[in-house]
Amino acid sequence: MKNIYLLGATGSIGTQTLDICRHMKEDFLVVGMSVGKDIEKSISLIEEFKPEIVCFREKIDVFLSYNPIIVYGDEGLLTIAKYSKKGENLFVNALVGYIGLKPTIEAINAKKDIALANKETLVMAGDIIMPLVKEKGVNLFPIDSEHSAIWQCLNGENKKDLKRIIITASGGSFRDKQLDELKNVTVSDALSHPNWKMGKKITIDSATMMNKGFEVIEAHHLFQIEYDKIDVIMHRQSIIHSMVEFNDLSIKAVLGTPDMRIPIMYALSYPKHNIFGGESLDFLKYNNLSFEELSFSRFKCLKLAYEAGKKGGLYPVVLNAANEACVNLFLNEKISFLDIENIIEKELNKEYLISNVSIDDIIKTDQEIQRKIYNQYGGK
Repeated sequence: MKNIYLLGATGSIGTQTLDICRHMKEDFLVVGMSVGKDIEKSISLIEEFKPEIVCFREKIDVFLSYNPIIVYGDEGLLTIAKYSKKGENLFVNALVGYIGLKPTIEAINAKKDIALANKETLVMAGDIIMPLVKEKGVNLFPIDSEHSAIWQCLNGENKKDLKRIIITASGGSFRDKQLDELKNVTVSDALSHPNWKMGKKITIDSATMMNKGFEVIEAHHLFQIEYDKIDVIMHRQSIIHSMVEFNDLSIKAVLGTPDMRIPIMYALSYPKHNIFGGESLDFLKYNNLSFEELSFSRFKCLKLAYEAGKKGGLYPVVLNAANEACVNLFLNEKISFLDIENIIEKELNKEYLISNVSIDDIIKTDQEIQRKIYNQYGGK
């Protein structure tokens, strides 16, 4: 029995994680859980899984059939991260945004293994997180399908034999549109992803290709590989989740249906490939897999991510903060879709610290960048 501490239980990754726990009750026990704004859904999940400790975003009057420890807000997330029960403990971070960074650090310090879906943890602080993981002797298991695929391809291999990694991208909602066709696209248009059912922010990030840019930065930290050895290509079908090429030019890939429960299951069950109740890949249905170039001129956010990652220091923090603010503004119809990449580029053209960056520097910069953009463009 593995003890699960899940942050972001009501989001897309969170609900799919709970679906696995629901069907594998002998393997996983949900001990801690943080929930979101949907109180009705939150209470339903709490009553079903009955975790020992629950975090709500704000203080509310809630009536439950049992008496869990109830905590609130950012401090509550940290309390769950530090909370430990005897046995094997796995901290699953499915939060969206910079808010997921500090809980990850607390969970590592509490010597919990980490199953990570929160991109911001490594994008903002990979240079701090990965040494801390090593220092504390814990494991960090990626949940993203792309990084899960790379992880599996590299398992048992000698890193010296690695030539490059190839991250695949569906292309997002606007993969068939040129830049001049994106001037008046709507929020609804952007949220219509052709392959995956995901949360709103990650769907917009997929449309701008920032999501793939974040994955490049994450891959750099997770697998300790230079940016020049990380390629991204469009693969519309989302069947090949990523690939690894070796020095002898052989290539390994992980294929599967576009179902996030598969990489979630592997992160929860590693090193086992447990029985999964989804559908097997039908090769006769997907008998024409295609690959296309992702142009930096068309997908500027991908270019900006590479540039920020190579500069290092606070530049990935600025990239993430500006993107988080811009996506929120776009979802609230305060800015246009193309404004997202232009505002981010504007912020990255300034000078920032690139050495001896601390967690306090990261948090402060994130808050300053987001506050400035919200104030300038009419956000919160």
